[in-house]
Amino acid sequence: VQLIEAGGGLVQAGRSLTLSCEASGATLKTHSMGWFRQAPGKEREFVGVVRRGGLGTYYGNFVRGRFTISGDKSKNTVYLVMNNVEPADTATYYCVASPKYTDLCYERDFDSWGQGTQVTVDS
Repeated sequence: VQLIEAGGGLVQAGRSLTLSCEASGATLKTHSMGWFRQAPGKEREFVGVVRRGGLGTYYGNFVRGRFTISGDKSKNTVYLVMNNVEPADTATYYCVASPKYTDLCYERDFDSWGQGTQVTVDS
């Protein structure tokens, strides 16, 4: 499975940013796909996941409605829409995939990782 992220960059606080992740060797029928992030000096943090086979999405506790994850089956692509971004959202965002459909909150639950895309929020 190969995951290619796109869409990172510099964004002003309060604006929106959309990340995308295209998968090859996996589909949204066979794999759950989602995102982690890692801020400088901090551990990786679960952002959210689209469960395979249309079983829904769930998010990390910090999201609180500002982020939305969705999948496009026709493109084997998952999106992360970040609204009202804050400087604390500055991090490297990693796309992840797993053949599991449940218990998907930890790094160990995902066996495929993208290389990451940097998001920097300017206050």
